[in-house]
Amino acid sequence: MGGYASRNMDIEHDPGLAAVLQYLIRSGQLHIISSDHDDSDEEYTASPIPPKITSLPNTSRLDKSEISFTTKQACGLLDSVDKRNLSVTSMIQRRALGPSFTTGERRRISSSFLPKYLYEVAKYSNKAFCGSYTKDGRFFLTACQDKFLRLYRTHSGQFVEFKKIPARDVGWSILDTAFSPDGNYIVYSSWSECLYLCPVYGDSTAQETLSLCPEHRRFCVFSLVFSSDGREILGGANDGYLYIYDRECHQRAFRIEGHDNDVNTVAFADNTSQILYSAGDDGLCKVWDRRTLNETDPHPVGILAGHMDGITYIDPRGDGRHLITNSKDQTIKLWDVRAFSDHNGEQNTRKAVGNQNWDYRWQRVPNRLHKARNMLEGDTSIMTYRGHSVLQTLIRCHFSPSFTTGQRYIYTGCAAGRVIIYDVLTGSMVSRLMGHTGCVRDVSWHPFHQEIVSTSWDGSILRWRYYEPAALDYSGSQSEEESSDNSESDSESSPRTLRRSERIAAQRAKHAAAC
Repeated sequence: MGGYASRNMDIEHDPGLAAVLQYLIRSGQLHIISSDHDDSDEEYTASPIPPKITSLPNTSRLDKSEISFTTKQACGLLDSVDKRNLSVTSMIQRRALGPSFTTGERRRISSSFLPKYLYEVAKYSNKAFCGSYTKDGRFFLTACQDKFLRLYRTHSGQFVEFKKIPARDVGWSILDTAFSPDGNYIVYSSWSECLYLCPVYGDSTAQETLSLCPEHRRFCVFSLVFSSDGREILGGANDGYLYIYDRECHQRAFRIEGHDNDVNTVAFADNTSQILYSAGDDGLCKVWDRRTLNETDPHPVGILAGHMDGITYIDPRGDGRHLITNSKDQTIKLWDVRAFSDHNGEQNTRKAVGNQNWDYRWQRVPNRLHKARNMLEGDTSIMTYRGHSVLQTLIRCHFSPSFTTGQRYIYTGCAAGRVIIYDVLTGSMVSRLMGHTGCVRDVSWHPFHQEIVSTSWDGSILRWRYYEPAALDYSGSQSEEESSDNSESDSESSPRTLRRSERIAAQRAKHAAAC
């Protein structure tokens, strides 16, 4: 077969030809070749695991940035109490003699006990696409290619299936899900011209159809998010448009032409819901002001350029200024929206993306992308993080929670079946969580506890904690001791205390210091 499959024909939402091509290629019955580029471009990594990075990340921009200062401040790294010794042990020793821990000290201690041990929460017979906690951490929602959404209660320390929701008009798979701000509703998208809204409580078959009225037949929404008041739902679609649905008026409010190709991800900058972010296969992240959106002549207020391939996900920091983007160029970039890219930067990104002649769904990463270390001219990103792989699907990335870590980390899924955690301040990879046998598409960190749940194409949902789950049997049930400790049930989800595992770790460190 000559040439490459169309870049906008994504396997995630095309159950026809793309699925057939994928089967033929993986079975060895079909091979993709190209004759329109240099032989050096034919070199690909033999594994989805990226080559080991030997050079130190360039933090020159980051070190001078506001986010560096605010993150250090939030994590207690600027405390003037005792700069001679910043170890957790010394902090615990001081605590025995002086006042209680500051918020920064609590976060610094908590950050010393990152999740690393796993046990399996659930196992499906099909690919799992989405997995996310509610804002209060009491529920966890998954979406699977078997056309079901599953809602689990988690506030008792266990994952107990609360509801199994049959999805409508799925096509290839459920592509994205979102909780309403009040936690009472779930919206999901798939290969359909409609979104579907279903209640968390009550009859799960009572689903409301939200029609977006697109102009193209083969249509899907890759990314969904509620506005902070829950009235509007923002979506990014494969036709290059942004869609805003008004729940009170029960109709589409806006259809905005945003990108030249698939819109893979959308987000609100903060709780005001006035500033929107969008990004897609054109490699550009665009910033929009909800108050000035004009459907007939849409213009973003700014553009963030610097990636060399399509963007798969956006995660805002929540401060209205900073965000991260995950990309098929195998990097995560950190941005400050007060530093937009100029026209030259935008054109360089468009050129770099246009020169890509590989397909991330079928092929390994070209070595030239792994070797790329120089920033594109006009790249205004603050920092670039490398070490994970973005292949097969729209892999997601996030800032770690503010409550436990002060947002000191960035964590992401990986096509090599890993969860990768980066230190925002240094750019270094601080943890590789290995346990999946397939691509990890989604990851979610509990808002108040040191645990991560990863969702993988191998069909497994894994929960990662700091301590080894020796007290847990294979069904995920708890020991009598831990069960009684979690008898607070609902109150455990509020940010009042560290998780029992963290208290135990702190007690052990204190004992070691005393000895």
